[in-house]
Amino acid sequence: MLAVDGDIFAFIKPSLDAHTLGINSAAELLRECGYTVLIAGEDIAEAMNNIKYEVNQEKVLDWINKNNVTRIGLSYRLDQDEAVNMVGYFMNALKSKEMLSYQEGQIKTIFFAGLPKTCEIIEREYKGFIKTFIGGETVKESLAKMGVPEARIPRDIIEGSLYDDLRMEFGKDIINSQSYQGFKPVNRATYDEYGTSKDTVVKRLNSNISKPFIPLMRAHVGPYSSSKDRMESVKEFISWAKYLAKTEYLDILSIGTSQLSQSNFGEDWGDKPNGGGVPINSLEEYRMIWEASRPLLLRTYAGTKNIPQLARIYEETINICWHALSLWWFNKLDGRGPYDLYTNLQQHVETLEFIAETNKPFEPNIPHHFAFRGADDVTYIVSAYLAAKLAKKIGVKTLILQNMLNTPRYTWGIQDLAKSRAMLTLVKSLEDSNFRVILQPRAGLDYFKPNLDEAKMQLAAVTALMDDIEPLDETSPPIIHVVSYSEASHLATPDVINESIKITQYSLQKYRELRSKGKIEDMSKNRDVEERMLELLDSAKTIISGIESHVENPYSAEGFYKIFAAGFLPVPYLWGELDEFKYAKSWKTKPIKGSVKIVDENNKIVKAEKVVNYARNNLKEVEYILNQKMKIN
Repeated sequence: MLAVDGDIFAFIKPSLDAHTLGINSAAELLRECGYTVLIAGEDIAEAMNNIKYEVNQEKVLDWINKNNVTRIGLSYRLDQDEAVNMVGYFMNALKSKEMLSYQEGQIKTIFFAGLPKTCEIIEREYKGFIKTFIGGETVKESLAKMGVPEARIPRDIIEGSLYDDLRMEFGKDIINSQSYQGFKPVNRATYDEYGTSKDTVVKRLNSNISKPFIPLMRAHVGPYSSSKDRMESVKEFISWAKYLAKTEYLDILSIGTSQLSQSNFGEDWGDKPNGGGVPINSLEEYRMIWEASRPLLLRTYAGTKNIPQLARIYEETINICWHALSLWWFNKLDGRGPYDLYTNLQQHVETLEFIAETNKPFEPNIPHHFAFRGADDVTYIVSAYLAAKLAKKIGVKTLILQNMLNTPRYTWGIQDLAKSRAMLTLVKSLEDSNFRVILQPRAGLDYFKPNLDEAKMQLAAVTALMDDIEPLDETSPPIIHVVSYSEASHLATPDVINESIKITQYSLQKYRELRSKGKIEDMSKNRDVEERMLELLDSAKTIISGIESHVENPYSAEGFYKIFAAGFLPVPYLWGELDEFKYAKSWKTKPIKGSVKIVDENNKIVKAEKVVNYARNNLKEVEYILNQKMKIN
C-alpha cells in the first residue's frame, strides 16, 4: 500500500535499545520525501519497555491517536524473544481498539527493524502486514518497503542512490556468474626475505608494485567456542592459520584475540569471561602461531593494559607487520579497557615511540570508532589526520590508513567517496621522503545482510567502491581489509575467508575492465563527489586550524586529551565518563543525504567555525581538570 500526502509516519523504540541510527536515517529519508515524521520521546520509549501492561499500551495508543499517525516504525535490535513479545502486545493493543486499516482503522502499515531471526518470525506471524528491516537495505529498498511512491522521492536522493544501485547490479552479475571461483592465488614469493623474520609489509608491497598490481589481502580471523577449553581454541586457530597459509589467498593474517588476551595477558584468568576471540595467553602460543602461519604476515590487536609491553611482545613473537592503536578508544570511555582517557593516551604515545624505533608501520584504529559513536563525517576525517600527524612527529615512517566504508551503514556511496578522498588528501599532505601513507579500505562492520548470496553481492559492490576512491591509480588500494560475507550470519571459517578474497580480487579486476571499456562511470570526474569532498576538506581544515591555534602542544597526550574533552571532536553517542566529557557529547548529529552532519537544536546544520568557538571556550576548564589529573599521576 503506497503512502499518500496525508500520511504521518511515527517511529517508536523501547528505551532499553540504544540503537537510534537506523531510525534517524529512515526518518530523514521520509522527511526529504515530504512526509511528516515523528520520533517518540523518552516517555513513550519507557512505556514500550513494558508494553504488556495495559496502562503503557494506553499511553502509546493515545500518543498515536493524538498525532494522527497512519504508519508506524518499530525498532528493537536486542533479545529476539523480547522483540517478538513486544510486537505481539503492541499489535494486540491496536487490534483491540480496531486501529488497523483492515478493521477500518487509521494504521495502514507497520515496519519493524531488528535481528534477522526476529524479523523472520514477525514476517511469518503477521503475513506481510508488518514489513521488516534486517539491515543492509539500500535507500531504494527502504523507501519501497515504507510504501513511498517513486514520484515522491526527490531527484537528489534518486541520483545519490543510483551509484549504489548500479554497484549492486555489478555485484549481482559477479556472484550469479560464479566466475570469481576461478581466481587463483597470487605468487608473492618474489623476494628473498619473503615469509622470513626479515619480511615486512612494505617489502611485500614494493616487490609487487611493478607487475600488474594486485592488492595485498588482509583478513581478521578469530575462532572461539565456549564449549572448548582455552588450549583447544588456540590449537584450532593454529590449524586455521596453517590452512590459510597453505591455500595462499591471504597475505596478512590479523589475529582476532580475546578481550582477556588484550587486557590480562600472561595472568591467571581464573573464571573471567573470555568475551570471544582467540584466548592466547603466552609468548610460546604466539611463537607457535608464527611457525604455523609461514609465509603469512601477522598482526593482532593492541593491548588495553600494559600497552607498550604487549607491543614489544608482538615484535618478539610474531614479528608483527604493523601496530594498530586507537588513542582515544579502548579504555573507560567505551568500556573496553581499564585506563582513564589521559592514561590511555600516555600509554599510546609511549607505544608510538617504540613503534618508531622498530621502523614498523602504524595503523590508527580510530575514525570508525568516532563514527560508531555518532560523530559527523568531518570528525571522522579530522581524527585520522590528528593521529597521522602525531605519529609523524614521533618518528613513525609508514602509516596504514584504515578506512571503514559504509559507516554508518546508511552512508551513500558518493558520500563515502567524498569522505575517503578528503581524508586521503589531508593525510597524504603529510607525506614526504620520511613519511608514507598506505590506504587500506574495508567494508563496514554491520554492512552485510544475513542472506549469504546477497552478502556476497554486497562484497563485490563494496570492492567497486574501494576502487573508485582513487580510480586513476592502479596501485590503489594497496591493501584491502577483506570483511567476510558471512559477517552478519556466522563466524567466517577459512573457506569463507578464501571465498571472500576470491570475490574481492575478481571483482576488482572486472570493475577495472569495465572502466577501461567505458562501461561504467568514471567516478574521478563525478562533480557531485568533487563538490562534497571540497566541502568536507574546507570544514576539516577549519577544525584542524582551530585546534592548532588554540590548543597548546596539540600533538601530545595532553593535547589529545584537551582536544577531545573540549569538544573539537563531537561524539553524541558517548556512553562512558559523561561528566568529564560532557562537551564532547554536547552536539547532535543527523543523517543528511547519505552523510552525517552536526546540527543544532532546530536541526540546522552547524558550521565548523561554531564547533571551534564552542570548544575553544571550554579549554580553560578542561586544562584545569587535566592539571589536577597530572598532579595525581
